[in-house]
Amino acid sequence: MNSSPARAGSARTSALAEDLRLLIGTLKRRLREQGQREDLPPSQVAVLLRLEKDGPATVSSLARSEGMRPQSMSSAIAALEAAGLVRGASDPDDGRQTIMSLTDTCRERLRTGRAARQDWLSRTIAARLTPREQEELASAVGLLKRLVND
Repeated sequence: MNSSPARAGSARTSALAEDLRLLIGTLKRRLREQGQREDLPPSQVAVLLRLEKDGPATVSSLARSEGMRPQSMSSAIAALEAAGLVRGASDPDDGRQTIMSLTDTCRERLRTGRAARQDWLSRTIAARLTPREQEELASAVGLLKRLVND
């Protein structure tokens, strides 16, 4: 009999986790719909975000960082280069290596996409939530940060 409340708590936690996972997935899709979307495969988006976060890198180091085979990363880089989103330059320390970096076009695209998503989310929060609900949302965001921060 002692385990019944524990099971109920566990079931409630599991249901909450499922609701949260589904909700976050829906929110991500809605945010993706905002701004300019020339749908890139997730692997290419990951490369762009890695280059933005960590700066210029070789194809092999990008492959290691993303857990991809170098051949797969080379294909992703080739597609991004063809789209004008990344460019390569010779490594000054090792001419056999090419250092990949984001183009100005890509940086602007990332900036405007983020701005559009931020604008949509701000407008949606203001339009659909009362000031009290906005305070509750701010508290919930604090809790979500605790879930993901180490």
